[in-house]
Amino acid sequence: MMMMMMMMMMMMMMMMMMMMMMIIMMMRMMRMMRMRRRRRRRMLMMMMMMMMMMMMMMMMMMMMMMMMMMMMMMMMMMMMMMMMMMMMMMMMMMMMMIMMYTAYIRGWL
Repeated sequence: MMMMMMMMMMMMMMMMMMMMMMIIMMMRMMRMMRMRRRRRRRMLMMMMMMMMMMMMMMMMMMMMMMMMMMMMMMMMMMMMMMMMMMMMMMMMMMMMMIMMYTAYIRGWL
């Protein structure tokens, strides 16, 4: 569980970083629009490629996050079920103990 949480945190951080990068890229692109023709095109192409890469990474991250969430949910559900079962068992045991005890006291056994 802790591992999952850590992973999630890492993913979040990565996402944030990506976002920041994207924003910076955008800014740069806007600035490039006012630049000379020759250099501009190549730079723009580079930027676009970078942006695409970033987007892809983001998507991947999102997918991973979703998967993690699902896994966590499943784990939680399983844990809950187990806990419930244990509780039930404990209750039953307690009931049995009490019954036995009462019976013993009353001298039925």
